[in-house]
Amino acid sequence: MENMISKSKFKPRALYYFREVEKTGKELIICDRGKPVLKIVPYTENPEEAMKSLRNTVNKYKDPTEPVGLEDWEALK
Repeated sequence: MENMISKSKFKPRALYYFREVEKTGKELIICDRGKPVLKIVPYTENPEEAMKSLRNTVNKYKDPTEPVGLEDWEALK
């Protein structure tokens, strides 16, 4: 099973792909016009396993009520 497939190929064979992800334990990425839009991953009971992908991705804000990303707004320039 390839790692990436289009939505049009996935739709008629969804159950087959679900079973392959379950059997192999490998993730599957669904694309729309060549752009990845969904990822199907095997379910895990272990919460530590699920949290591994989130580790070191959270930003810490000292003042969470202050606006963030002001320099990203074109209208404010």
